[in-house]
Amino acid sequence: MSSTRTRGAKLGTLSRLRERKGVRVCVTVFLLLSGAGAARAEKVAVLQGLDKITARVSVFDAPIGQSVAFGTLMITARACEKHPPEEPPETAAFLQIDEAKHGEGGAAPKRLFSGWMFASSPALSALENPIYDVIVLDCREGQGEGKGASAAPPPQRR
Repeated sequence: MSSTRTRGAKLGTLSRLRERKGVRVCVTVFLLLSGAGAARAEKVAVLQGLDKITARVSVFDAPIGQSVAFGTLMITARACEKHPPEEPPETAAFLQIDEAKHGEGGAAPKRLFSGWMFASSPALSALENPIYDVIVLDCREGQGEGKGASAAPPPQRR
């Protein structure tokens, strides 16, 4: 009878170890597939706006937490995340876009869009407006740190 209890205790211990190992494997696979911690939060969203009436395309910066104007739109970037170069390329920004109609005497702005926009697939979550299109191009660390800007002056030639 004691050998049966011992065998049962051993089987119980083995099954608990298998369950723990299975849980660890599931958690590890989930973390690898979800890319947890892969995206970096940046301070500036680089956006592109199209005025469909004039066919004018503008590229502009939207600092996180500050509103920028594009035509009658007020665009506020709440977050901007970018995957590092070793990960699959993806840039996403959480934008809130309001329209302030001129001539409506202090009327509250109308919320046209609130959500995540993705640079790799702009049609997935897009602003639907007959006059303006806005898409996310990139995220970067700061205002003056874009392409072509350098932190240090070029070396002097003698």
